[in-house]
Amino acid sequence: MEKMEGVNVIRYQYFPISRLQTLCYPGAIVPRIKEKKIRALLVPCLLLALWAKILKIKKDYDIIQANWLIPQGIIQSFFGKPYVVTGHGTDVREMNRGLVGCLKKRCLRKAEAITTVSQHLKKEINCLYYNDKTSIIPMGCWTEYFGKRHAVDNLFSQDGKKVILFVGRLDKIKGITYLIEAVKEIDALLVIVGGGPLESILKEQAAEQGNKIQFLGAKTHEELTKIYASSDIFVAPSITTESGAKEGFGVVILEAMASGLPVVASLSGGIKDIITNGENGILVPERDSHAIADAIRSLLFNEDYYEKICKKSVETAAEFDYHVIGAQYAEIFYTCLSGELATNDE
Repeated sequence: MEKMEGVNVIRYQYFPISRLQTLCYPGAIVPRIKEKKIRALLVPCLLLALWAKILKIKKDYDIIQANWLIPQGIIQSFFGKPYVVTGHGTDVREMNRGLVGCLKKRCLRKAEAITTVSQHLKKEINCLYYNDKTSIIPMGCWTEYFGKRHAVDNLFSQDGKKVILFVGRLDKIKGITYLIEAVKEIDALLVIVGGGPLESILKEQAAEQGNKIQFLGAKTHEELTKIYASSDIFVAPSITTESGAKEGFGVVILEAMASGLPVVASLSGGIKDIITNGENGILVPERDSHAIADAIRSLLFNEDYYEKICKKSVETAAEFDYHVIGAQYAEIFYTCLSGELATNDE
């Protein structure tokens, strides 16, 4: 057992060769399998190892929080221990037919409570299994870890240029190609943080703009606090993919807001649960590079508007602080356990 930020973490190995445990990270299971089909062979190993671990330790706990319907929620539904299941995105949208679809519905039916991170995912859960026990509890962040106090002067060697920032996995749903196209129209430096399957393609697209675009790769949380604070505008150009996948929520948006940055984001998925257009950020249509460029310019060339959005960003982030989100989960756990105790007393 290890301790991370005050939380006990129990890890389990699901494949004999550690370096081949590539099913879950970085990213989620379904996208990882789509990226490399052979990873599907690891699914039975993951399920069996998780089953064995929960079977061994479940007696030590009163209630279980199962993050993701697949596989955690499905497996938990077989143990007879009260649980709360949380849907995050692909686990709700994908594999809703056949045996897996039936198991997902069973998981939702047997849960004491269901939570999800955005309004659009709640609607998708109700399409899969209509119920009145689903609550929206968004992702959060430790707002105290972020802020302009972490800014480092000329961190990107930008020499006075404004810095536009993107943080996230470099895959299709993030819409980064439209941001790269947008900065052609703007005299600013674009900094892209993260790795992923589209990295080489995006670097090739960016090459024609010379040193105007920097790719920094993946960064630690400590490094990110400085990167956010040293930037001027954050952009989240997410899209809806051909398969219907959308941004579940967008924790990086909260981190940027907590850092005092104005955010330009696509009107996609759960993003609109965070941003009210023109109030605490700017929303633009999906796949619209010109709209992204116009939104960035409106912030760069209007100082009062820029400062207004920055102030509202920090206020919004405070509403999603982990203390707030944690209290919402605590209330759900208490309610579930109270009902369980009442049933046992009878």
